[in-house]
Amino acid sequence: MLLRMSTLFVRTLREDPADAEVPSHRLLVRAGYIRRAAPGIYTWLPLGLRVLAKVEAVVREEMAAIGAQEVHFPALLPREPYEETGRWTEYGPNLFRLRDRRENDYLLAPTHEEMFTLLVKDLYSSYKDLPVTLYQIQTKYRDEARPRAGLLRGREFIMKDAYSFDVDDAGLEASYQHQREAYQRIFSRLGLEFVIVSAVSGAMGGSGSEEFLMPTPIGEDTFVRSAGGYAANVEAVTTPVPDALPYEDAPAAHVEDTPDTPTIDSLVAVANARYPRADRPWTAADTLKNVVVALQHPSGEREVVVVGLPGDREVDVKRLEASLAPATVETAGEADFARHPELVKGYIGPGALGRANTGREDAIRYLLDPRVVPGTRWVTGADQPGRHVFDLVAGRDFVADGTVEAAEVRAGDPAPDGSGPLELARGIEIGHIFQLGRKYAQALGLTVLDQNGKAVTVTMGSYGVGVSRAVAALAETNHDDAGLTWPAAVAPAHVHLVATGKDPAVFSAAEELAADLVGQGVEVLYDDRPKVSPGVKFADAELIGAPVVVVVGRGLAEGVVEVRLRRAPGTAAPGTAAPGTAAPDAHRPSGEQVPVADVAAHVSRLVADLLAN
Repeated sequence: MLLRMSTLFVRTLREDPADAEVPSHRLLVRAGYIRRAAPGIYTWLPLGLRVLAKVEAVVREEMAAIGAQEVHFPALLPREPYEETGRWTEYGPNLFRLRDRRENDYLLAPTHEEMFTLLVKDLYSSYKDLPVTLYQIQTKYRDEARPRAGLLRGREFIMKDAYSFDVDDAGLEASYQHQREAYQRIFSRLGLEFVIVSAVSGAMGGSGSEEFLMPTPIGEDTFVRSAGGYAANVEAVTTPVPDALPYEDAPAAHVEDTPDTPTIDSLVAVANARYPRADRPWTAADTLKNVVVALQHPSGEREVVVVGLPGDREVDVKRLEASLAPATVETAGEADFARHPELVKGYIGPGALGRANTGREDAIRYLLDPRVVPGTRWVTGADQPGRHVFDLVAGRDFVADGTVEAAEVRAGDPAPDGSGPLELARGIEIGHIFQLGRKYAQALGLTVLDQNGKAVTVTMGSYGVGVSRAVAALAETNHDDAGLTWPAAVAPAHVHLVATGKDPAVFSAAEELAADLVGQGVEVLYDDRPKVSPGVKFADAELIGAPVVVVVGRGLAEGVVEVRLRRAPGTAAPGTAAPGTAAPDAHRPSGEQVPVADVAAHVSRLVADLLAN
């Protein structure tokens, strides 16, 4: 394969795009791989499509290796299947909805569980047909409220989604493990570091799921891990529940004046000044913070809920939303407080919350952090301005309508499995696998006849790889201050061949070398532009990021050609530096001078070694 810069549809940029926040976004635009069409929507240019195709090829090879078969569904889908599973409503504003000229409802698919399920239902009816795993590589659509970071969080994205269909749970477990192992091979082949973490299923449903995250400081997902091997997305972390405490000898709850204490810090200060403890000072951990939120349910209903948690913790909205899915969580506004005059801002206590505490069926739902166990004693609001109640005992003086995982997870918190303290990190989600179970099969009537002729509901798994996101993840990992530094397996070309100067002999030799390399199976991007300066050509080569750069120039008169790697073997690209604007030659490492007669064979061996590693 030979590409020529003189005819290639590309335009490199020297300045960062104004809306780019992360290195992958900046460099993929600057190097001419993608162009912005609208917020969260990108056009793929020839160089970008070549990288994308190579990522897709790895995915297809590993899917074929486990017997998965490829199909392709439309992106524009009818409403009815999603109505049957409830997701027409549950997806809420993230779903792109539209109508045709006959006023029929359609959607742009965010995922295709319903369609895969109906396809298998249409064609298969016996246990003898199963197991089967189908997949597609397809464009998906989600109406992200805040698209950002280029390909990492867009409204349109490319995903591989696979679905397994089995007669029983044992079959699902086997299919799940096959996919899990395939994912490990995919990301290893792509050169992406990954961590497998427990995750929540969310709107997908099912009994369990795991995410594949690429650790990076710019990642949107926070995950935790322990030295003992526990790893989970922060939304999936469960709080170890303390033992209940005896409270027979606890003093009676008493309300005290605490003027001007609408915050936890001000409450602690007043408590220590006016009502000091004999054993130790009051701290934020002694207080029960009651946070008012509004749940926006897919049905359109807005519900005010109060979350109670220790005052030294903050509410993590992502964890709360994961616990209360499919509702979305918003900060309660003035209109919400106006509808509930029993909520006294800054002084809210359990007495005004929950059915059991108030005796009212229409009481505000009250959910507690799992740490608030019976017998624990708290300082919290007395539902009166400027007053708090002390020695309020959980289980004796108040109860909740339920518990909720909503508090922030901190470094040093104990792992749920007892494997040690947690450390926090950030990552980019590059894959997600689910044990869906029978949710979609039951909703859509997917059954087969078993060995006894009895109808059984099929059990399913769902497995997604963010293909376009993987391209961005690779760019995040493989760049330096001059540009991209692609691994050979996914680079748009193996070799960037640069002809410098004006001597016709240079261009003639470069043409011959390009033909020799292509003949040996090497992909070449040849900068044959006759009136472009060497500095611009070098800058473009470094920005575009092919792994091997070959320069035919002044050395030709001495019978040599310069060959250099875009980065030294065995070294990782920094991944954190912003692309620079220094003079191009300042970035150029010294290359190896190779005799003209040997250069084609030398470069071919070099490319083969890079591809093998």
